[in-house]
Amino acid sequence: MSGHEQAYIQSAFDTNWVSPLGPNVDGFEREFCQSIGCAHALALSSGTAAIHLALKLAGVGSGDEVLVSTFTFSASVNPILYLGGHPTFIDSETTSWNMDPALLEQALSERAQRNRLPKAVVVVHLYGQSADMYPILAACNRYGVPVIEDAAEALGATYKEHSAGTLGRFGIYSFNGNKIITTSGGGMLVTNEDDEDGALIAHARKLATQAREPAPHYQHTEIGYNYRLSNILAGIGRGQLQVLADRVQRRRQNFDYYEERLGHLPGISFMPEAPWGKGNRWLTCIVIDPDQFGADRETIRLALEADNIESRPLWKPMHMQPIFAKYESVGGEVAQHLFEHGLCLPSGSNLSQADLDRVISMMLAARK
Repeated sequence: MSGHEQAYIQSAFDTNWVSPLGPNVDGFEREFCQSIGCAHALALSSGTAAIHLALKLAGVGSGDEVLVSTFTFSASVNPILYLGGHPTFIDSETTSWNMDPALLEQALSERAQRNRLPKAVVVVHLYGQSADMYPILAACNRYGVPVIEDAAEALGATYKEHSAGTLGRFGIYSFNGNKIITTSGGGMLVTNEDDEDGALIAHARKLATQAREPAPHYQHTEIGYNYRLSNILAGIGRGQLQVLADRVQRRRQNFDYYEERLGHLPGISFMPEAPWGKGNRWLTCIVIDPDQFGADRETIRLALEADNIESRPLWKPMHMQPIFAKYESVGGEVAQHLFEHGLCLPSGSNLSQADLDRVISMMLAARK
């Protein structure tokens, strides 16, 4: 916590606004829009809820195909199945580790020839870095397919002059406990592609509140969800938002320190920063060549774990997950290589230099 949160939380208690509406919710949505430069925002209980609503508003239903990054967490994909759709996984490129625009173009072209275009494309901005959005948007616009940006990991990152998550039809953010700012649990759905009245977000707001119609009694004409964020947690978000720039700076400092100490060693390469933007370096990620470094990814991970230091492999691609094995994948070799050789190092905003040195020392000790 930053120290700014308590005043907003106290205000919620003092005014008895504890439900999923109130001044903190309104303020968090307004201030979030100002922070990232978007027109409309809706505070929700999770980033997964935001993806679910974005897909529903994009018209995804039973039998519909959605193209989605394979190199991601399952929360990017699960809501497709909630709605009865089916995913097709698109591999990464090596410049940013995000969705490969050329493979996406190939997949869209093939489906256009069969007159079976997907209902939507979900692009994930991985580990705090934006995908190459202009060619992705150009391909999708050419075929009239809406783009949903999963920026759960990328708040504070940029693409060209834009905030990551503000270029597609919808943007998704997460405030889970491990994200760069947190409300303990929460998310945000944003859009710029809307009229002045915010009809899209207004519809999403209705769906997130059990789709209750404006009537004195409980009236429902469509299925809704209980997805709103509480006024207390929104207060935490308002306090956290004030230190977003500092959190990005601290994460980037972690990355720079790791790279300075380890980047010259044979067999270790760091997640590259693509020329089209600036990442938030949410996590410091490395790829290890065991023949050159003298230890493989798993040896290093277990050595850190033995000293009570948590690290994790990079995301296991969705096309390799048992639950999604039956679905099509376009490519997959890049994501598979990153998973098999990649490691996420401790990256918290509150790590000291001594903490970082301890991680580095254990990694070096694990070499043969």
